[in-house]
Amino acid sequence: MSELDDLAAFAVLMDAGSFTQAAGQLGWSKGQLSKRISQLESNHGVKLLHRTTRRLSLTAAGAMLLPQAQALVRQMDGARQALAMLKDDLSGPVRLTVPVSLGETFFEGLLLEFAETHPQMQVELELSNSYRDLLGEGFDLAIRTEVQSDARLVARPLLAMQELTCASPAYLERFGEPKTPMALSEHRCLLNSHYGGREEWLYHQQHELLRVPVSGTFASNHYSLLKKAALLGVGIARLPSYMLAAELSNGQLHWLLRDFQTRSTPLFLVHPYQSAMPKKVQVLADYLRRWFQRGSTALGQL
Repeated sequence: MSELDDLAAFAVLMDAGSFTQAAGQLGWSKGQLSKRISQLESNHGVKLLHRTTRRLSLTAAGAMLLPQAQALVRQMDGARQALAMLKDDLSGPVRLTVPVSLGETFFEGLLLEFAETHPQMQVELELSNSYRDLLGEGFDLAIRTEVQSDARLVARPLLAMQELTCASPAYLERFGEPKTPMALSEHRCLLNSHYGGREEWLYHQQHELLRVPVSGTFASNHYSLLKKAALLGVGIARLPSYMLAAELSNGQLHWLLRDFQTRSTPLFLVHPYQSAMPKKVQVLADYLRRWFQRGSTALGQL
């Protein structure tokens, strides 16, 4: 224990009026408290208390020291209250970093739905496909597809993201609907240049793996652009499930080859380890979990 602890214990003792009550407030034994007061006296070479079986009284040195010790306790209590208020405060910035296409998908909800519920909070949304150092760069939350082994971070699963094969009604009316993955070889496909082997799409059915050669007139490393191209009828795209709930439900896009499984990628909500997460960070994390859950539920109902 530090001398600051001893000074605080001295103030608590005099306010309580007895070693028994003060020890109970501090969570110590009477022996521990008596030892700490004696150590404080020894460190400064003065006697602070007159002790009898019935009462405690201050020496001249104790009377001089007590106001300072009491002020220290008030400062400590004020610091604890300030920290508690900070943890419960629903105002100010929360910094969030997410992959580009994902952020573009749910930013409207952050701007409208979340902002209406928590008008005093400011969401700082950074879109980046690069790994960001949450602690070093001051981020409160991140959404990632890969989690590195780092004891300073906590990663909680959001969902298993599946790529869905889809096309617009205009494209299907013009070119027809592929009934099997192998039929995609005869169609115009929208290729994701972010991945190696972009001209081969993989599908699973039961225990069979199908490797399908595909080609098309447009490629991009950006899911949002591939989605826009699909909506324009340029070709057939494979897009993350989280960005398709609205377009599939309103018929702007059709979900193709539903009996065949495609690549599934886990998404994690990551934050720095803290014994108690600030409330404003917690409410944003809860909102993101609900947002993904709503999307999964909507897809399940199609």
